[in-house]
Amino acid sequence: MPILNKDMTLCISLSARPSNNGTRFHNHLYEQLGLNWIYKAFAPTDLAQAIAGVRGLGIRGCAVSMPYKEDVMALVDELDPSAKAIDSVNTIVNTDGRLLAYNTDYTAIEQLLASNAVPTDYSVLVQGAGGMAKATVAALRDAGFTDVTVIARNEDTGRALAEQYGFQWRATLDGGTADLIINVTPIGMAGGPEVDSLSFPEDAIAAAKVVFDVVALPAETPLIKAARAAGKQVITGAEVATIQALEQFVLYTGVRPTDEQVRAAEDFMRAQ
Repeated sequence: MPILNKDMTLCISLSARPSNNGTRFHNHLYEQLGLNWIYKAFAPTDLAQAIAGVRGLGIRGCAVSMPYKEDVMALVDELDPSAKAIDSVNTIVNTDGRLLAYNTDYTAIEQLLASNAVPTDYSVLVQGAGGMAKATVAALRDAGFTDVTVIARNEDTGRALAEQYGFQWRATLDGGTADLIINVTPIGMAGGPEVDSLSFPEDAIAAAKVVFDVVALPAETPLIKAARAAGKQVITGAEVATIQALEQFVLYTGVRPTDEQVRAAEDFMRAQ
């Protein structure tokens, strides 16, 4: 990585619980490609001030993680269709002070459902109703899934999300099972109060054919470990993180790395 200098382009991420995933992934690619760029993660104490800083300091790109993906919408100038369609933002690109917001989470979920050949006639349980859940539910709908239930304790957000895409809502799992179960909550996330907890009970894991956890850190969450032990097909949050970060990198720099360069950055990211 180049020594810090006045011409260096800065990109950042904003999260309540920042990890080094994006920092390692982006900075490794900058080094491979010889770019005079640097990436830094932040936990903002004031979201509006943080976004004002992006604009005022000429920060080129800003990744947005939980719990800011919806609140940040009012602070940008324009929403790309990828963000507008699901009312959720995970990427901001600053061009001469104008902030355009995208959602690359949707792209990652869409690609992983397709690359893992998950049958669209599977029944699905999605646990969560935040910004990432919106991307997940939208991707399921657009991929052709029809039997989807959103599990969320907050009836207002949970029911609204489900009904927006023509699906069902329940407040609790209450013994429910499905072919595909997806965790889109912070349960199992490193640094959180439920880092050692299972987001779905063991009977739901046993009944599932595919288990998907969008939590990226750790890569092997309690849910993924339990699913592997039960011999289930798994899709991990680490895979989501790689795809969405790659698409962010392209939006920020205008450069698409080779598959080999992406694999090297992914290996570097996971070797922390």
